[in-house]
Amino acid sequence: MKIEKNVMVSMKDNIKLATDIYLPNSEEEKSFPSLVNRTPYNKDYVENSKEIKAYVDAGYAVVVQDVRGRYHSEGMFVPYEYETEDGLELFKWVRKQKWCNGRLGTFGASYHGGTQWLPATKNPEGLQAMVPVITFDDLYSGSAYYDGAKILHDLRWTVADIIPDIMERAKKSRIKVTVEPPEVYNCLEKIPLASDEAVKLYGKYYLDWMKHNTYDDYWKKMSPKEHYKDITVPTLNISGWYDIFVPSTLNNYMGMKKNGGSEIARKNTFLIMGPWSHLNFSGKINEFDFGPNASEDAINLLLIKIAWYDYWLKDKPRKYFLKKPVKIFVMGENRWRDEDDWPLPNTKYISYYLHSEGNANIKNGFLSKEKSQKALSSDHFVYDPMNPVPTLGGQVILPGEGAIGPRDQTKVEQRDDVLVYETDILKEDLTVIGPLNAKLFISSDCKDTDFTVKLTDVDEKNISRILSDGILRVRYRNSFEKTELIEPGKIYEINVNTSATANTFLKGHRIRISVSSCNFPRFNRNSNSGGDIMFEEASTYKKANNTIYHDLNHPSCIILPIIPK
Repeated sequence: MKIEKNVMVSMKDNIKLATDIYLPNSEEEKSFPSLVNRTPYNKDYVENSKEIKAYVDAGYAVVVQDVRGRYHSEGMFVPYEYETEDGLELFKWVRKQKWCNGRLGTFGASYHGGTQWLPATKNPEGLQAMVPVITFDDLYSGSAYYDGAKILHDLRWTVADIIPDIMERAKKSRIKVTVEPPEVYNCLEKIPLASDEAVKLYGKYYLDWMKHNTYDDYWKKMSPKEHYKDITVPTLNISGWYDIFVPSTLNNYMGMKKNGGSEIARKNTFLIMGPWSHLNFSGKINEFDFGPNASEDAINLLLIKIAWYDYWLKDKPRKYFLKKPVKIFVMGENRWRDEDDWPLPNTKYISYYLHSEGNANIKNGFLSKEKSQKALSSDHFVYDPMNPVPTLGGQVILPGEGAIGPRDQTKVEQRDDVLVYETDILKEDLTVIGPLNAKLFISSDCKDTDFTVKLTDVDEKNISRILSDGILRVRYRNSFEKTELIEPGKIYEINVNTSATANTFLKGHRIRISVSSCNFPRFNRNSNSGGDIMFEEASTYKKANNTIYHDLNHPSCIILPIIPK
């Protein structure tokens, strides 16, 4: 393999971006199809990566570039601001090189997914295949917010992954740095949010993200879902059931299949979902091991990617290609399924209704396919934002050992501000694969509050393994483009998007959901004041008396996507 380091490639405004080139040692071929990756995480880290070596050995030129303002590249870093135009300029430059035959593909995970999607919206010449992994469809509700609530993984990202290099670059430029590097958990817990001095000085874009707390043009211009009709290339979408971008990955698959900008793109949108978290594709997360077939190596994921590029960039037969457009791992039974589409065509959506004796925060209520016949029935709890319900695993990226993935929720479920409902012990296996939604009838004595829902699989030992979760900030119940406060004491019907999963609840297990008003620090706390939460002082935060109704006229339920045997 031949390597050329730190080639400075000029952008439209003459800012130069550092670029590494990896070429095959080939006497026969002088030009190759080229795979492009653009990263904010330091291109030097991937020099010895297994993936790059495999691509080069398979006969591809590989190009890896530090994005604008990061590590060896010039300019100022503003997340996603320049990725469309800078990506297009790199594509043009690569196609002019004597070692490139003009055919391009892209690869990469997380932020690198954005550096694939965004230039693809301009239908660049030569781009013929993409493999976006664990990435967003919408920078608003797919990355910065979740149904109105501020997702805090991007603050963790800003503090841990972005600000240290920005401060280091300032020092190298002999600019005086007057603050210490921020500590992640201190920043997550601050009120107001992002009030840390280092964030205000070196993460100014984060203040913009907080100011734009509705889905406006600021977000739309950087959101792939607004531009599917302009994207004409096949896409292989990859994620895991415990990644932060589960809804986004599924939306990208469905959006491109329905609205892609060419017939080739619409007919060749593929999806792989494993029992993985963000960047952990081993099939082992914390105390849970999903078996010998769960890892990326077990399904030869790298060979699948190479076969994808070989077909689209080299016109080779579909060796190692996916059998069907959708490949998903079903937890519980721990096996892969190849399917024709997502959601699965034979899905039956079944409502499981909430029931209790009015004390589901003390004694578990129950879930049943039968509606309540009671004239009045409800559960009540007090949500105190200064004593938040803690995040414990799930579809998150948070610091600390065991913070991510399929954690046991039993300890959290024992709090008196968490309502718990579960089925009877299952007499046979029940497979749930698809999008999840909870329909709740709620009221609060405040003008705004949140409602959270978690779905868990409870085994014979009463271990309550989280599968998926969601939240709704009720001021966004009707629209993400415009907020609307609620009237205290009035009953409202809301829908809590609870993401998606693929799990078989085994015989002897129970289906459980828990309902509350907080999941922190996965999401920021609602102050319950009805004010501008991001910039409010702690003195404005107040307790909320919240109620879930589940009677004849208010049939609260979770809707499960059941797969018939």
